[in-house]
Amino acid sequence: MNVSPNTPATALLGVSSGWEDLVSTALVGTERRPLSTGPVIPAAPAGLVASTAEAELLERAALLTVRARAGLRLRAGRPLDAAPEEEQPEVSRAACDRLARILGGERPRLLTEWLETAAARGHRISPHLLPELLDRAIGDRSIRPHLGVLAGGRGRWLAGLNPSWGFLLEEVTPVGAAAQAWELGTPGDRRAHLGALRAADPAAARHLLEATWEKETPEDRAVFLEVLADRLSPGDEPFLERALDDRRREVRRQAADLLTRLPGSRLGQRMAERASRCLTVEDGRIQVVPPSVCDAAMERDGIRAKPPRGTGERSWWLQQVVSRAPLETWAGLLGHPPRELIRMKIVDWGREVVAGWVRATVLQGDPDWARALFAWDPLADLLAALPRAEQESVAADFVRRHGLDGQLIMVLGGAAAPWGPALAEAVLEKILQVSGTQPWNLGELTRLAGERVDPALYGMAERLSLEPPIQEVAALLRFRDDMLKELQ
Repeated sequence: MNVSPNTPATALLGVSSGWEDLVSTALVGTERRPLSTGPVIPAAPAGLVASTAEAELLERAALLTVRARAGLRLRAGRPLDAAPEEEQPEVSRAACDRLARILGGERPRLLTEWLETAAARGHRISPHLLPELLDRAIGDRSIRPHLGVLAGGRGRWLAGLNPSWGFLLEEVTPVGAAAQAWELGTPGDRRAHLGALRAADPAAARHLLEATWEKETPEDRAVFLEVLADRLSPGDEPFLERALDDRRREVRRQAADLLTRLPGSRLGQRMAERASRCLTVEDGRIQVVPPSVCDAAMERDGIRAKPPRGTGERSWWLQQVVSRAPLETWAGLLGHPPRELIRMKIVDWGREVVAGWVRATVLQGDPDWARALFAWDPLADLLAALPRAEQESVAADFVRRHGLDGQLIMVLGGAAAPWGPALAEAVLEKILQVSGTQPWNLGELTRLAGERVDPALYGMAERLSLEPPIQEVAALLRFRDDMLKELQ
């Protein structure tokens, strides 16, 4: 029982000992320790007489609690400061009503798209919806950056009153890119300011980060390094090499990832040298000798020494060395282009080598390797590594050739949205084809189509067929089209 320091002694007379007796009885059971016969509290009102010993114990506990709380002294308070005046425009009434419908369970998977679109346009949401959205963001971190803008001054005022919503005070505000944001802004404001500066003047952004690097928290250092991925250049290498010695593992790993993406980096050269000791070609087969140790130099370059559970150490080290070696290494070292290398026999360690190539392709964004590996093993990450203009045609071709299964859904997840006419047509035709043979298996594909196809194409779906799954996609697309228009 929690008792305030302001509780008078008269309110506690007999309560402490009575409460301890009840707790002891509750712990061992009323059969083993009967309740005391002496009255510890006033008799229960008429109609509340307990029928069992267990019920009497609970009634006594409830009355003891009420008696203790009744003796608490009121403490002096002060009026709350008023919420600040809002500067952002509020979303339209129609947009607000649609958000309320989404929160109420209509098309709930569209919540993130609504929030992202509204935040990108600098809007704020109606105050009466703030508590529910802030409660959702406690468990769903993905929507927090959008709420930083959408909550406005009222949201930050509420966050200052409720510790559970305090995360909002860390997110970007509507003026996150202002000149003073780097010195005075929230972590989100500082990240936004650094990103805007990076887009305009990459070197200036790096110099700004270098100037305050030692004062930044480890968490902020890792986040700020991610910003440098935009417009990465050789001028960033000295700074990133120093970051490899950071105390925080996440910072070191982020620096190693960026150096892996940087053509001609010294880290890439070191990894290429390690890779040359691991892979060779003999008699048309790739022979593999995994690293026997993971030394300090390897760990500094981003190789994690401890493998995940169920993975051998040498297997883990090999995969990481391959994933961080420049992809251009392999044609020169092994004498074959990507499309031939991935089809060659790899003795004993093929799974680790191919997994390393996939990771390297994603990190370095190499379209030649992405095409070759996707043709060998279609993965969503490989599709995403292709140029945006190519993703749609490759995904559409895959949809036409592949049956409806989990792999198809996962691959489509790698195609950047919104999907244009070519991919939309292929997916709608697949839905129509499967609706006659496996209608029970269409749920996720129809939802994915409705959420990823360009909503302006709802007419294409409406005209294609009157089959219910197609019309379901059309209805979702029209819902999104109306939603986006309301947010303009």
